[in-house]
Amino acid sequence: MLLNGNTILITGGTSGIGLALAKRFSDLGNQILICGTNAKKMEEIKKNYPHWGTYLSDISRPEERERLFRETTKDYPELNVLFNNAGMQRYPKLGEPEPWADLGKEIDLNFGAPIHLSMLFAKHLFAKKNAAILNTTSGLSHIPLAYAPVYSATKAALHSFTLTLRFQFRNQPIEVIEVSPPMVDTDLGIPNTHTAGLNLDEYADGVIEGLRKGDLEITTGFSTVSANASREQKDEIFLSMNTARSNGLN
Repeated sequence: MLLNGNTILITGGTSGIGLALAKRFSDLGNQILICGTNAKKMEEIKKNYPHWGTYLSDISRPEERERLFRETTKDYPELNVLFNNAGMQRYPKLGEPEPWADLGKEIDLNFGAPIHLSMLFAKHLFAKKNAAILNTTSGLSHIPLAYAPVYSATKAALHSFTLTLRFQFRNQPIEVIEVSPPMVDTDLGIPNTHTAGLNLDEYADGVIEGLRKGDLEITTGFSTVSANASREQKDEIFLSMNTARSNGLN
């Protein structure tokens, strides 16, 4: 991926990995567009980065994804990179029913949105130079965390979708890149519930280096281990990882 001269739309760009990479892309000479649902954070970003394009949008909803496509391509017709980064991680106990709307939003945000946005933007991107689609998956794409069952499943599905998207677009002038983080110190859409893991700045610097090298799958730490583990190793890691976190699970 060319690291300068792009116009990049980053979903979930108001915090965490999205914001950290937005800052780095901006410093490298790219026009940044971000979308998110937190109006307060968006106002802060407008003050600190007035040259960025900002869109308040809940992309878990299909009509909002369609609106985002219309507005961004109208406002910035040169847009050539879509970064499907928005996501959330919840911890449902599968033996205790909860409102489907809560589970459904996690599925729609983590998996439905990247599919829909990729399809909406595809023809627009095919006509641009140095076009790319980036999808943020997870080390849990390969070895699921039982206490985050829906998140793990959506990231596994997004990994699969990214492979097939890359194959279907193989004859188009576009790169399809998977960014697969380990646990990183971000809130993953639910404040104060996910504050452990790799330092965010360290991780974001590593992603930029992977893009600089031309990697199509950028893994780090646990995500490198899980992506490359054998079947037996995956089974061992799954049992070890989830046994340690089994308290309270049904």
